[in-house]
Amino acid sequence: MKVLLDECLPKKLKREITGHEVVTVPEQGWASKKNGKLLGLAKTIPRITLP
Repeated sequence: MKVLLDECLPKKLKREITGHEVVTVPEQGWASKKNGKLLGLAKTIPRITLP
């Protein structure tokens, strides 16, 4: 599973999540995007499951 960490979460959390591919919002180039826009962008990433 691919996990997308929001920029409000500590970067250290990425190392704590094992067994999954973890990317951060800034790594995707999406820093400072509003939540609605961010959700739309996240839906374009294969293997990310959104509720």
